[in-house]
Amino acid sequence: MSLISRNFSWTEMIWSETAERQQIRNVPGEREEKALRRLVEEVLQPLRTAYGMPIRISSGYRCPELNKLVGGVASSQHLKGEAADCVVLDATALLAVLLREGILFDQAILYQRSNFLHVSLRAVKNRKMVIVKR
Repeated sequence: MSLISRNFSWTEMIWSETAERQQIRNVPGEREEKALRRLVEEVLQPLRTAYGMPIRISSGYRCPELNKLVGGVASSQHLKGEAADCVVLDATALLAVLLREGILFDQAILYQRSNFLHVSLRAVKNRKMVIVKR
């Protein structure tokens, strides 16, 4: 398992239970790999370090077929390797750490009912947009 950073691997950034079950080849291209590396190095690893506890990635890169199958929108940043869904014991606390630490991000979407945090990082013009879905 090749590491991107101290706490995140390529495998976890592209693995999908749905893709595995449906035999979908969820493999990013060169541009998506570059975006994933940047997301990990500039957002996820600093967030993990500041949070001080493990962060499980439930969804990172998604190929178009997988994105459609899981109900992702056509403009999903997961398609570009620019987004990851983070599962922790308390996603609200994870969002608080992200904001407190001043880590650059494009979107942070807190899904309170499902208790996960979607974070993304675009190549340019990151909005630092926070959305809370109950």
